[in-house]
Amino acid sequence: MRAARLLCAALWGLLLPPINADEGILHASGNGVPPVTKDYCIVYNSNWISLPDSLNNATFRTLENLTSTVLCNSSEVPSGLMKDKAVVVMRGNCTFLEKARIAQRSGAKMLLIASKARLAPPSDNKTDFENVTLPVALIRYNDIVDMQLTLGNDINVTLYSPPLPEFDCSMVVIFLIAVFTVALGGYWSGVAELENLKATASPGERETRRKKEENVTFTPLTVILFVVICCVMLVLLYFFYKWLVYVIISVFCLASATSLYNCLAALIGEIPFGQCRITCCNKNIEVRLIFLAAFCIVAAVVWAVFRNEDRWAWILQDILGVAFCLNFIKTLKMPNFKSCVILLGLLLLYDVFFVFITPFITKNGASIMVEVAAGPFGNSEKLPVVIRVPRLEYSAATLCDMPFSLLGFGDIIVPGLLVAYCRRFDVQTSSSSVYYISCTIAYAVGMVLTFIVLALMKMGQPALLYLVPCTLITSSLVAWRRKEMKKFWKGSSYQMMEHLDYPGNEEGTASASEQPGGQ
Repeated sequence: MRAARLLCAALWGLLLPPINADEGILHASGNGVPPVTKDYCIVYNSNWISLPDSLNNATFRTLENLTSTVLCNSSEVPSGLMKDKAVVVMRGNCTFLEKARIAQRSGAKMLLIASKARLAPPSDNKTDFENVTLPVALIRYNDIVDMQLTLGNDINVTLYSPPLPEFDCSMVVIFLIAVFTVALGGYWSGVAELENLKATASPGERETRRKKEENVTFTPLTVILFVVICCVMLVLLYFFYKWLVYVIISVFCLASATSLYNCLAALIGEIPFGQCRITCCNKNIEVRLIFLAAFCIVAAVVWAVFRNEDRWAWILQDILGVAFCLNFIKTLKMPNFKSCVILLGLLLLYDVFFVFITPFITKNGASIMVEVAAGPFGNSEKLPVVIRVPRLEYSAATLCDMPFSLLGFGDIIVPGLLVAYCRRFDVQTSSSSVYYISCTIAYAVGMVLTFIVLALMKMGQPALLYLVPCTLITSSLVAWRRKEMKKFWKGSSYQMMEHLDYPGNEEGTASASEQPGGQ
């Protein structure tokens, strides 16, 4: 049952890539004293027209609010009303080209199309727009309402699209969080393995340890089942997102609260004072652990209530997310390198297929993973499956759907399981942490490579595409160089011994202990 719960809690940790669109900024200015200005997100098609890259080269136009019409017919608007103005109309059922031609014939200099659905780049035929010279962009209808409430009815607007920054300092924070979580999760798994090894010296202690042990081992068959469930769940999310997103949020609250408790309880257990206990249901419970459980539950509930508060809720989500990843890496055990290769290899194919192949399958040409990560069909709820840090460099992305730098839980957990196996193998073979350190460094190198490609290609990347080769190849080279590849591939003798039947072991130990007495 615990393995099933872990599967359900983790399969949604593999969803990341950010939205890729032609994004720009609408700069609006009121006529008050002093003038009030505000920026809003727009989406446009750069194949139709290019926008200035700064305000210095932009031309302001008076905004004419015609959101009472969809501009599908020139008779809908009085003659001369749009001349030399920026016009905003509702999206409606006619094409962007029809709206643009009507607006241009009426003398408009800019066309804004207000949409109540999630913004998507216009996709009409490029050749049809050869005679259209005015800028055409989509804007959220709620932003038009906010613009009038904030700036009044007399508004001047302009459009521009500043270049994306080559590097954002939030990536450094993401990098430190990821490497810290993977390294600490692997180290914690090694500590638990060392305790297991010590427990084998005493049958009684071993049985006690076994009862307390909460680890779940992934066999190759379990790995394949896990990846299949990931695929099925992602497809179900694509079609039933508006219902399943709340199931995922509930699972995250439960799993993260439990994980935060396990992480903090391990730290508190090392504190030698404050260990007063109370008796409840024939069990002795430490009072401090009761308060700790209450604190973890409150933290998860507070996040659930304020999850859409961008100013600070991301901090709480990151804390809960790191705790979830740490607990998962420590709890789930890969029995050998063979299972690690199968898991990482299949999830790499999973990532590549749902990011790069599914656009050729879906009707709208969008990636299933991108759609699910963004919230398909205009859904405002987002899956809590990422570590997120606000972008520090100002750009159109900070106004649109992606004001955060993101890293999916799967990009931490999946390589983290390999790092944890390397650490346990170091403990079992007394190899001075060479596997653990090498694999952790390889993970860091893979993250740096991901960021470099991200900066060069200006679009979201499936991080596993770079993390999996870096970690697997490095681990293999270390094992080959140390002439331990066979042992590393199949797992140590202790890994095999863990699967033996404990009652049989104890019986054999008892017989051995009775034999000297009978001599």
